[in-house]
Formats: sequence, C-alpha cells, structure tokens
Amino acid sequence: MTDKTRRRDLMRPAQLLGIAFVCAAFAGIITAMAMGAFESVPVEHRLRAWSVAGIVAGIAFIVVLLCVSLLLLAVDPADVEKDVDRPVLLGHDDQVPDEDEARDADGLSTPEK
Repeated sequence: MTDKTRRRDLMRPAQLLGIAFVCAAFAGIITAMAMGAFESVPVEHRLRAWSVAGIVAGIAFIVVLLCVSLLLLAVDPADVEKDVDRPVLLGHDDQVPDEDEARDADGLSTPEK
C-alpha cells in the first residue's frame, strides 16, 4: 500500500450514492405529503401526487449526485491530511499582514498622541 491519499478515498461511490438517495427520498416524501398523497382524496389526486413526488425525487437524486461529485473534484487529495497554519482564502504567495498594518489599512487605528 502507498501512503498517498487517492481521490476515491475521500468518498466511496456507495457513500456518494447513499447521500444522494437519502436526499431524493426526503424530497419525494415531502412532495408527496405536500400534495396530499396520504389524505383521503380521490385516487387520481393520489396518483398525481406520487408521480410528481417521483419526478422530484429523481431530480433531487441527480442534482445532489452532481453537486457532491463536483465539490469532491475541487478537493486535492494530497492536501486533506495536511495541517493548515495560515488563512485558508489566501494564496500560497500572499503574506499575512501584521495586526497593525491591517488596522491602518482599514482606517481603524487610533491617532498617536
């Protein structure tokens, strides 16, 4: 085995599909409840509610699957286990300003006496 972290180690495909399925099931059940699938209404209304719930669940499954997959592509597997001792949003070449310089740049420093 190697010590190198692979992209697949960040999230297994079964985990990715499981998250998408849970989100789709939640969206489908909420849609069915909102449309009255569990109420005593005519059969046509219940069938319409379940068909719309299935469509919403399918759309939610695809959207969650794509979004989580694309977010995983943004993460570098080599950087997952490294400690970060600098501000995250600064680049590697940017310098962290001193506290006094930051106050002067913001105009919040007090005038000297």
